[in-house]
Amino acid sequence: MSKQSPLAPRTSQRSAATIPEPRVSLSYGLARAGLPSSTSFRRWVAAALRGAKHRKPAELAIRIVDIDEARALNNAYRGKDYATNVLSFPAELPPELKLPLLGDLAICAPVVLREASEQGKPPKDHWAHLTVHGVLHLLGYDHIEENEAEAMEALETRVLAGLGIADPYRL
Repeated sequence: MSKQSPLAPRTSQRSAATIPEPRVSLSYGLARAGLPSSTSFRRWVAAALRGAKHRKPAELAIRIVDIDEARALNNAYRGKDYATNVLSFPAELPPELKLPLLGDLAICAPVVLREASEQGKPPKDHWAHLTVHGVLHLLGYDHIEENEAEAMEALETRVLAGLGIADPYRL
């Protein structure tokens, strides 16, 4: 067995396999009181990336919006004149640009809180679910076709279970 030089950098199997922490930029279009912490959003984003086996560096922006901003965004980009819970805007970069940018999420705080109440869920669990859901959309997951929806929902459920959160699709 050969000895490693005391001047050589030490590496370990663990550090080589470590997934880089995602860079998450948060902005707010309403008062922050009562909203999850930036640490929570970062933890949920990291869990979604791990669950989807995304091993590369990742950057995204999350904007927490009010009803008016969510409605305007949904109308402008989807032609739907109402506020929805989460909107995902995947980055559309030229292939020659090798940037880790995944895209942007807009999450509507009043809709998240209303839905959590209507569904009898802890608000923080619903915030986590919608963050994970949005990140998966940024990675290309969708739920238009039934088989895609089943795969995406199963992945969301596994990711959330890893965070100690109950299946959001269970009645």
